[in-house]
Amino acid sequence: MALEEQLDESITIVLDDNEILTGVCGVNDGNLKIIAGSLGGRINTRGNVISLFGVDKDGARRFKNVIDNLVVAVREGEYPTREYVAALAGDFAEIENDPRGSCIQIPQGFSKVFPRSRSQARYIEGMRSCDICFCAGPAGTGKTFIAVAEALRLVLSKKMRKLVLTRPVVEAGESLGYLPGDLVQKINPYLRPLYDAMETLIPFDTIRRMEDTRAIEIAPLAYMRGRSLNDCIIVLDEAQNTTKEQMKMFLTRIGRGARAVITGDTTQIDLPKRVESGLLHALSILSGVEGIFISRLDTSDVVRNPIIKRIIEAYDKA
Repeated sequence: MALEEQLDESITIVLDDNEILTGVCGVNDGNLKIIAGSLGGRINTRGNVISLFGVDKDGARRFKNVIDNLVVAVREGEYPTREYVAALAGDFAEIENDPRGSCIQIPQGFSKVFPRSRSQARYIEGMRSCDICFCAGPAGTGKTFIAVAEALRLVLSKKMRKLVLTRPVVEAGESLGYLPGDLVQKINPYLRPLYDAMETLIPFDTIRRMEDTRAIEIAPLAYMRGRSLNDCIIVLDEAQNTTKEQMKMFLTRIGRGARAVITGDTTQIDLPKRVESGLLHALSILSGVEGIFISRLDTSDVVRNPIIKRIIEAYDKA
């Protein structure tokens, strides 16, 4: 690969291998469209030449980083997916790092999960290096999705015995006891987002098989009391709606060989007034404790839909 020209407004890259060129560009130049949408400017191709116009020097540098990483991936025999290209052209375009180093590959999964920002990459690395990982951030930042993906990877690759998913189930003043149906029917609406994440990541048949073999357990947070959870990965979602007592109870359930991921949005607390959030309290007292990793995501990490970022920013300004 040769860098022919780099001006304030454009950069031209020549790829002398047609197979690599095809992998870099993608079907119908789909990869280049994703890159242009992320970096801005206009990308033209002619023969084995790829040119980006209408960017500054920083944009040209970021474009070269993206193409360099795509070339490496194709040479290693990988076909870049839309998810990988989007991740690479996002926050990672500013640096030489490759998001493949922090990707989550789930056995039997639909596709690899790539971090879309450096903060998400650090979040994944924190889950892998520490026994307890907290992740606080607004809606759409992928905190729950990434936690479930990493948990499924650990269980389906036989590194953990089971996956335990839990949430506080008393929100906005509605008590579990007043809801109709048996326990499963009562808690299903609260835990539906966790199922949505799993169904996006792995086939439904795999989920059903894991349930049948008890490799997945869904339980309200209140049912954690008195238990000792060994050799499993536990995900506590919507942790902003735990009380201090509930958070302490949950953290002391973590047994031998277990890991826990606690996620929540500190701007959406549904607890009664004058009741302190267990997540906020834990973040304030556990920072710096060995073996605990704390990740804080913000609007720059929103990946659900670009409009979500604008909605959050509007509410923050209101």
